[in-house]
Amino acid sequence: MELNRLTSSEDRPLRRKEVLEKKKAINEILKAASAVEDQLASFSPFWRYDRHGLSLYLESGFGEHLTFSLKRYIQVLLKVNMEGPYGSEWPAEEKIKRREMVAPEARYIFVRLSPNATPNKNLDNIEEKIISAHWIGDGDPVVAFVQYRFIVEEEIPVLYIFELQLESCVQRKGLGKFLMELLELIAHKNRMGAVMLTVQKDNTSAVDFYIKKLRYCISSISPSRVNPLIGSETRYEILCKTFDSEAKAKLEE
Repeated sequence: MELNRLTSSEDRPLRRKEVLEKKKAINEILKAASAVEDQLASFSPFWRYDRHGLSLYLESGFGEHLTFSLKRYIQVLLKVNMEGPYGSEWPAEEKIKRREMVAPEARYIFVRLSPNATPNKNLDNIEEKIISAHWIGDGDPVVAFVQYRFIVEEEIPVLYIFELQLESCVQRKGLGKFLMELLELIAHKNRMGAVMLTVQKDNTSAVDFYIKKLRYCISSISPSRVNPLIGSETRYEILCKTFDSEAKAKLEE
């Protein structure tokens, strides 16, 4: 018995050391990812999107460097796309999203209409619809944006998607899938264990898009799995796609 107590006592500093080393390694991964000025720079095939009648280009941004026009645009598009799914919760949620929007750790990908794009009558004048959409400001019209962050969930470094918002005139044209593929590549390159996001249950088209089309699953930390009785009353699910066995064990299983 004395030997067992001694062994257990000796093990504690070792376990603490392992925990601290792991925490340090995770912090270094997050620090390295956050230090990259332009995550798009490594993925030149994703700089442009020229498909299905769209001629678009992508650019990176940061929450603390948003222009007035971009802030206004984000607020408007969020209200247009999310007020319905959030229902009566929207006024409170809108305030939260406005704070999240300008956080220093918030990273963006903006999708803009290419300056040389010309209306194509055979494609329902998509570009004309874009120009008359919600962008009001200088520069080429923005038609979609992604807000994401590098954070830790269950001791796993993850790329968490806070927003993926598209104008209605560019939806169902492959752009959403294109952006998700880019985010997964960014996660891989920065040694993230998973991509995660939150989706409103009432936003059934988004739920189907992530789960059926992109093969995301309901995370083990989502309310419906943590406590099914209480989780059934929540209006959202947390979804994930993991990239290694440790992430899978902690975020999926």
